[in-house]
Amino acid sequence: MAASPDTLYLKVDRNIVVQTYQVHLQDIAKMECTNTAILRQLKQKKIYSFPQKDTPNKKKHRLQVFSILNLIQQIHEDYPNLEVQNMGETDFIVECQADVQKNQVLDILKTVVLCIVIFFGAAFTIMTFNNDVAVADVFSQLYYQVTGQESNGVTEIEVFYAIGMPIGIMIFYNHIGKKKVTHDPTPIQVEMRKYEQDVDNTFIENESREGKNADVD
Repeated sequence: MAASPDTLYLKVDRNIVVQTYQVHLQDIAKMECTNTAILRQLKQKKIYSFPQKDTPNKKKHRLQVFSILNLIQQIHEDYPNLEVQNMGETDFIVECQADVQKNQVLDILKTVVLCIVIFFGAAFTIMTFNNDVAVADVFSQLYYQVTGQESNGVTEIEVFYAIGMPIGIMIFYNHIGKKKVTHDPTPIQVEMRKYEQDVDNTFIENESREGKNADVD
């Protein structure tokens, strides 16, 4: 009776960041195999090499789309009888960030500008909303009905409204400073993850249509 072939379980995420130009299988995939010798060898297998020289569009050359079939093909070059079970994505992006120099001053400046734009944009949005729904008139009528006196424009209602709005925003966005109110993802985090998934899907589809992805023939 012939022995059953070894099985390699392979899991790759949709978007992977590596810090070296030479990409090995262990840099982009999680693997499990009962044959420890095969597993040890495959972890060191080189899958791809990013160009190190400067190019007019260097950032684009730091991104590469792969098909899981390409990985399986390269694995079978060394172990043709090895059974590979894919437990992750079928197409994925590998981004090289080797020797990427971050400008902290520029990052801080971008953050400051973004905060200013968001602050005044949010303030303008709140003011236009209050004007559209006539919040001031509603507060004046409510104050008159409750107290029987005319509102001077600055009453307890306006004060509590001004206090309650930022508190409500912080609770809704699940953040007070650097701390989260609950362990649930914030609405911004959820939307950012959806945006990242849409960007990854679009990039993979574009590269596939142009034939620039690493796939089997």
